[in-house]
Amino acid sequence: MLKAEIKLELFADYFQFYLQDEKVDGDLSTKWTEEAYEMLLAKTEGTIGVGTARNMDVPVRINIYDSNPDLISNKECIIDQINECDIEINSGTMVVAGCTEYFPDAKRIQLEKGIYRARLYYGNLDKLSEDGLDGDDFYEIHLWKSDMRRDSLIIKNRNASR
Repeated sequence: MLKAEIKLELFADYFQFYLQDEKVDGDLSTKWTEEAYEMLLAKTEGTIGVGTARNMDVPVRINIYDSNPDLISNKECIIDQINECDIEINSGTMVVAGCTEYFPDAKRIQLEKGIYRARLYYGNLDKLSEDGLDGDDFYEIHLWKSDMRRDSLIIKNRNASR
């Protein structure tokens, strides 16, 4: 069951934004490997870096559930990539921010301490203007508390049909 929904516009400078425990360093500078760029996902302790199709303001929706939700139906074929990974929130506060955003001003979400599973949806990645500044791309994250750590995985790979 859906517990909360947060809609944001984030400045995805350097083609990324973060979900991060408020009390961790969150340095992803060495985590954006070639594989991470392909997956649109970088991780370090207490931090998820979400890759984006453009480095402008992008729409982000975060849905928090009390258990593992169903996958979003993709009948319209607008979801290009789906990833899953864990994030541990030990402080009770998750920060959502663009990578160059002033951290003290970033959006904060209060969460029960523990491990969360994050399912990341990347949609309309090919619906960008010719200059790449405007687009219909969107990013949706579903979070729910988990009782154990699991490996990151790609549920749908945008490059699989290329």
